[in-house]
This record gives sequence, C-alpha cells and structure tokens, in this order.
Amino acid sequence: MDRILVVGSGDVARRAIPWLARRARVYALVRSPDQKAALRALGAIPIVGDLDRPESLRRIAGLADRVLHCAPPPASGDDDPRTRHLLAALRRRSLARALVYIGTTGVYGDCRGDIVGESRPLRPANARARRRLAAERQLRRFGRSGCRVSILRAPGIYAASRLSLARLERCDPVLRPEDDVFTNHIHADDLARLCCAALYRGRANRAYNASDDSWMMMGDYFDLMADEFGLSRPPRLARADAAGRLSPMTLSFMSESRRLDNRRLKRELKVRLRYPDVADGLAAARRELRRRSPDSQESSAHAGA
Repeated sequence: MDRILVVGSGDVARRAIPWLARRARVYALVRSPDQKAALRALGAIPIVGDLDRPESLRRIAGLADRVLHCAPPPASGDDDPRTRHLLAALRRRSLARALVYIGTTGVYGDCRGDIVGESRPLRPANARARRRLAAERQLRRFGRSGCRVSILRAPGIYAASRLSLARLERCDPVLRPEDDVFTNHIHADDLARLCCAALYRGRANRAYNASDDSWMMMGDYFDLMADEFGLSRPPRLARADAAGRLSPMTLSFMSESRRLDNRRLKRELKVRLRYPDVADGLAAARRELRRRSPDSQESSAHAGA
C-alpha cells in the first residue's frame, strides 16, 4: 500500500485526505496535537511537527512514497525556509517517488490581461509571490534528485467557507470596468481533486495552472457573488481613488491581470472539473450554506490571482 504524507493540513488538504485514505496509508503533519482527532476522523494518521522547527521533522524522513505539500511560506521575507526544512528532512532517507506542491499564479506577476501558459516567464511583483517562487525553485532542484515534483499554481480558491461575503456586506468597492483586471478561480473541491491526480499523474518538474475554465473581471466576480447571495452589488470606483479605500493586499490583487490557460492540466492530469465555471461553484456554495443553516453566511478574505 502506498504511503502518502500531507504537509499543511488546511482546508484543501482536508478535502483531499478522505479520497487518498481510501487508496493509501495517509500521514498528516500538524503543528498542534489539538488537530489530531479531526485528522484521524478523515482517515489520516497525524504526526506532530512544525516546519519552523527542523528538529521536529525527524519522523517524516523516508516515511512516504508520495508527498502533498500544502503549507504556505512564512508571512514575511522573500524566501521560504519552511519548504527548505521539509526537503532537508525528506532527503535524510530514501526519497519519495512524487511530490505535489500547491503554489500560486501570483508568480506570473501582472500580465496585462494576456492569456498565460505555464511557460511564461515568472515575474512576481510582491513579497508574497516571491516567497512562492523561492519555494518553486527549491522544489525544482529537489526534483532533479529523483523525486517527481509537480507544481499546481492556484489562483483564487473559493468554496462555501471561503467566500468574501463580509466584503460585500461592508460595501467595499471594486474597480470600474475601464480600470478592472481579469481574475481566475478554482473551487477548493476541484483543487483537492487536482492534488490527488497530480500525485499519480503529474509529470516531473512540471507546473500546472490549476484554474477553472472561466475568466472574469474582478468586479464581475463580486457582482455575480452578490446576485447569488441576494446582496447589493459593490460600488465601483476609479483606480486612482482605490488607495484610500482598500487594504494593501486587496490593492495588490487589483494590480495584476491575467487569463490562465488550463489546457495542460486537462491534457496531462485528466481531471474533469466539478465546477468548470465559477457561476456553478457559487451556486453550489449557496446551496451548501443553506443546508447548513438558512441564515448562515460564512466568509473569508478573497485569495485571488
């Protein structure tokens, strides 16, 4: 039986674990013992360890045949020491056969609305994306040592528990159409399925745009969400007026425009997306929230690219 190590047991990883656990022995690296019961319920064997403390990672050396790396870099700097610590631990014994990393399409930087394939030069425009690029470079070097490394570059990840409803309720503005940018999205369930497929089908040192089929202007995305959930559409404003109204992170998303080409993903990973269009995914999210509670409207910050 295959042994799979999941590193970074957040939302997407927890969506992938049940599928993997039916086919393999799954280990999940967690920082806190408090998370162990929830991961056992999903079918994983929890291992307490912290990517910020390399001495805590000894148990994962040689443990798994395949590794799913979902852990983000630290919140500051231009490097990713967490990935470095993980790879050092994996090198101590026999290498895993395959490793899949969830990165970000932010590594492309601003593409001025161009259609972007995986071979486009990487020009990250902020420290958050530079940390992700640092992780990619470390992983590609690691992949030359015999482990088959695949990188899933994810754009804005959404699901019922990952929506920006609070932003709509606050009436936060978006850009007017003439100043707006193209955004791309992937439903968290589809990203989890892509992770599982890449562990077995991903090609060596290969990057994939892990996005759905829809390209949307950012303002249109928020209009669609507002309409789906019966909220007011956000006000529009000129880019010149945005700096005083929005957070630096939101402004950074509004400064990059690209349309992702996902043909490589479909051709090589052979996954049929459950939500190929963001409209389908938002409708499913609304139904899910309604099933949980008629009055429930969970929200989180928009993670976009």
